[in-house]
Amino acid sequence: MLEEPSQMEAQCTEQSPGPGTFGAKPGDQQQPISQAGCLCSGRRGWTVLGAVGLLVGAGVGSWLLVLHLQPAASQPISEPLQEEGTTAKCSETSSQEAPLPVLPKTVSFRISSEDFLLEVWLRDRPDWLLVCHEGWIPALGVQICWSLGHLRLTHHKGVNLSDIKFNGSREFAQLSPRLEGLLEEVWLPRDNCTSGRVVSLKCSECGTRPLASRIVGGQAAAPGRWPWQASVTLGSRHTCGGSVLAPHWVVTAAHCMRSFRLSRLSSWRVHTGLVSHSAARPQQGAMVERIILHPFYSAQNHDYDVALLRLRTPLNFSDTVGAVCLPAEEQRFPSGSQCWVSGWGHTDPSHAHNSDTLQDAVVPLLSSQLCNSSCMYSGALTPRMLCAGYLHGRADACQGDSGGPLVCPDGHMWRLVGLVSWGRGCAEPNHPGVYANMAEFLDWIHDTVQSPLDGGAAAALMPTV
Repeated sequence: MLEEPSQMEAQCTEQSPGPGTFGAKPGDQQQPISQAGCLCSGRRGWTVLGAVGLLVGAGVGSWLLVLHLQPAASQPISEPLQEEGTTAKCSETSSQEAPLPVLPKTVSFRISSEDFLLEVWLRDRPDWLLVCHEGWIPALGVQICWSLGHLRLTHHKGVNLSDIKFNGSREFAQLSPRLEGLLEEVWLPRDNCTSGRVVSLKCSECGTRPLASRIVGGQAAAPGRWPWQASVTLGSRHTCGGSVLAPHWVVTAAHCMRSFRLSRLSSWRVHTGLVSHSAARPQQGAMVERIILHPFYSAQNHDYDVALLRLRTPLNFSDTVGAVCLPAEEQRFPSGSQCWVSGWGHTDPSHAHNSDTLQDAVVPLLSSQLCNSSCMYSGALTPRMLCAGYLHGRADACQGDSGGPLVCPDGHMWRLVGLVSWGRGCAEPNHPGVYANMAEFLDWIHDTVQSPLDGGAAAALMPTV
């Protein structure tokens, strides 16, 4: 506690060697003022000391009165900070994030799983509308696939209405020739299509687990359980996890690649379809052709902690190797959503070795408000980060899991919601895992990996390492 300068100190400031404010402890009030550095006339010493005594007494009395009357919430915290070894008490219910207002969507898209017919829903229209083929452009199909969380448009065509069997009457929507984009204003409701054809659209496959049936507190994963899980290795050593987005593309954490930025590009491999690392052979992995860090990545606070790896040869998708879906446009998973994290990292925070077997664990999403509170990370999370885990520890990602996937179920598919990024310790109470928030990187990913429909090389011109 700091005291204000007394009147005596104020009178002596011209001869005082330093400031008149100094620390005081209980019981120090009777310490001679001369030790504070003030030089005053001895003839007035006793008078001044008497006046000082009265002032000190009045000051102490006033201070006690204020201390007694002030609200308890404004009193100084006597407990040390977490960094000094004390775990603050957090409550999931005490710092719940206020739900953000959700603006009603004016237009939505879906693709039927049977015949891949494109349908659009317009605000104030009761039913989904088939899309007429007239005025259709492939670029719009690319945007629709992206908005649904797929990386690419793989096929589109016009289908004759005479070849489609309808259950009841159907309505249609036609693209306005004067406008472009996905907004409601570009779609005109119609009773029929003048061309007699509707749009069939197919996006790149993702988020499915054909064979679906130690992260700290986790369990061993069965083959094919997470077909998008990748192991990024430097030589024969596993360094980080990753997620398959497309046959040529894997996403991981930027800090994984920056840590070894002086390594030869030919030393990097990506292994997929693995459960046990001991079964992998160094030369069997896919060679990395380019490493693309997010241009805004910060090594100081791990903001924008995402990187893309372009593989020299495409992966062969199978029951055990496949792509994960990205979040759909403007899709946000609420706190409490049960998601999964997987990887080959440490299964015990006290042991400094990776797991040979792929581990996974379920972790609930936590609100950013709670994770940024003083009892957790004290504002260290940026909008490009999210939290998942338990307040009491239990299960968490650990060293060696960095860059790996945090996936959440969305109906019949799985979406890549986060990448393992950072955290304090492993499975420590009040310190859940922090992940790169994939919803914030969709535009950058699409711009980087966009390619023609024939699957040619990406046209991105981004900084590489």
